[in-house]
Amino acid sequence: MASGNGDLLHTRQPSLSGLLRLARNTPELRRKAEEYQAKEISRAEYDYADTMMRSKLSNMSFYISSLGEIVILAIIVGILFGINVNASTANNNWGLSVLIAFGTGVWVLLAIPWFLKEKRRAGQSVPPGMNIITVGFWQLSRAIQQIWHLKQSLIYLIGYFLLGDSLNTTVTVIATLQNSIVAYDTLTLTYLLIVGIAAQAVGIYSFWWAQQRYRLSTKTMFNIVAFCIIILDAWGMIGIWTQRFGFHNVWEVWVYQTFYGLFVCPWYSYSQIMISEVTPRGREFLFFSLFSIIGKTSSFIGPLVSSAIIDATPSGNNSTPFYFLTALSAVSFCICVFGVDLEKSKREQEAFLEKEESLKAALSASDTASEEAVNPRRGSDTKV
Repeated sequence: MASGNGDLLHTRQPSLSGLLRLARNTPELRRKAEEYQAKEISRAEYDYADTMMRSKLSNMSFYISSLGEIVILAIIVGILFGINVNASTANNNWGLSVLIAFGTGVWVLLAIPWFLKEKRRAGQSVPPGMNIITVGFWQLSRAIQQIWHLKQSLIYLIGYFLLGDSLNTTVTVIATLQNSIVAYDTLTLTYLLIVGIAAQAVGIYSFWWAQQRYRLSTKTMFNIVAFCIIILDAWGMIGIWTQRFGFHNVWEVWVYQTFYGLFVCPWYSYSQIMISEVTPRGREFLFFSLFSIIGKTSSFIGPLVSSAIIDATPSGNNSTPFYFLTALSAVSFCICVFGVDLEKSKREQEAFLEKEESLKAALSASDTASEEAVNPRRGSDTKV
């Protein structure tokens, strides 16, 4: 809990394939699809409506979740006062245990209705000769092979991995510094989280409002968040040379939670929407599996590197990894901003899908010809 609100957001990231299906099956987007088929609107207008619906669903799901978290955290504050966590170290430690138990109970309680009332939505069928375990590796292999034909998707995959790695590690490093500052005070950590989640709700809603109000693209919103991650790392890097600021003071911890919520938390929404922008239609399951694995991999590589940097530093300064993180964020930013072109990606996706359809048609024709060669009378049989 003390690590910041990023981990909470990770636990409830919407499925990419689910996000796309929900967006494209809303009444509004169905009407847009009908208007496009009737040639009443252009493809660009339909694509814009599609993007905005995906953005709306993703951002609003995070926004509503944030409001729910604030309520739960307010209840936790009452519990901590009831335990009197400030009375002694033992009470403080007991408060942490109770907090974890309560959070787990709430999670289970809220999850049960989903499992009981969720309607079955059939996914892709498992190919013959495979099972639910082996098919995952097969899908990953296919995704890796196919993404080489989609240059823009590959570029974003690289940028997504590097920037995700940087952000995950940044949150971990700052959490370490934060805990040393507030000395694992359970009540203070909860207050910090309330501020962070409240700022997160405001930030996510504000980003969505600005996007629809000024008709900003998903990539523009993503770029803003990516730049704010660089600011976060640069501020931490200053702390390598001075103790006056750079995540060394209590006031900085409060400012961090506010800044992180307002300007960085939208990453968990817009990075997912960006994945949907570079994913060919009908290949959502395939590409989401690849991006998901890459995203999870970035969760432990950065912290390992940062730990090695701290261990290699004679002074053991916990801020030293910010050298690495600032550079990594800057490189990732440049890759995503200057390397990813969503319009070019759409053209690549269309060409890719056309090529796939051509290959399927050729394969189908070949199979038909083979069947006729084996059974030449099949096509000449007539009803009597």
